[in-house]
Amino acid sequence: LRNKVTKTKLSHSSQRSNRKVLKIKVAKMMHMTFYWGIKATILFSFWKTDSWLSYILTLIACFVFSAFYQYLENRRVQFKSLSTTRHPPPPRSSSGVSAPLIPKSGTRSAAKAASILLFGVNAAIGYLLMLAAMSFNGGVFIAIVVGLTVGYAVFRSDDGGADAATDDPCPCA
Repeated sequence: LRNKVTKTKLSHSSQRSNRKVLKIKVAKMMHMTFYWGIKATILFSFWKTDSWLSYILTLIACFVFSAFYQYLENRRVQFKSLSTTRHPPPPRSSSGVSAPLIPKSGTRSAAKAASILLFGVNAAIGYLLMLAAMSFNGGVFIAIVVGLTVGYAVFRSDDGGADAATDDPCPCA
């Protein structure tokens, strides 16, 4: 009788381990093609949409971050142009000696530091936007593209072509 009990316990435990294996094999894969729907996971496992409200709030967040990316890019380009502008040399005095030998570059240094800092922040936002678009949800993709377009129209379209090299449509470039 004791041997039968042991055999039954072993068979139950082997069935449990088989169930665990089956659960691992049935793990859900992420989408690899565009899809339409309110159920999406954006960037992190805790950012999931499962209702219309959470999906619409996610689309608004993607739109706002995309427009904010363009705003920061505009600020960065302005700081960069401020840090590289050459000021004309000061006029010579009557004694023939020009003003200080070491130019005051406090404003240029601060503008260059701000430009470098904004580049890093903007690169991070650009890569996060790219990863959000790679969720392959059609609504998220459209919200990001429309946000970048509206942000460009509002913040960067009237800069007069200040720097053609920074006029790149890819947010993560």
